[in-house]
Amino acid sequence: MDRSRIPVLTDAVARPQRSAADEVVRHSLTESELAELQVRIATGSFILVEKLLHQAYKEMEATLFDEVVGRLRHELPALIDQTLREHFEKDLKDG
Repeated sequence: MDRSRIPVLTDAVARPQRSAADEVVRHSLTESELAELQVRIATGSFILVEKLLHQAYKEMEATLFDEVVGRLRHELPALIDQTLREHFEKDLKDG
């Protein structure tokens, strides 16, 4: 069968049947082997979650930074203009 294409049902039907003797004999796990597998799975899962959360926080931080900088660029000039006008109008009225 060509591995570069997606298998279809006719491929599975045309494949020779395997007998029970062809199957790999599986041994049952001991308690210590099961415990080791559980630790490995949990450790790998925590590492993956930590990596994904770290990346998500970096992306959120970058998004928030861009939003704050954009709002400052948009709103700060008007605030400065308003403050200067209020200050100098007060000076003109007092003088």
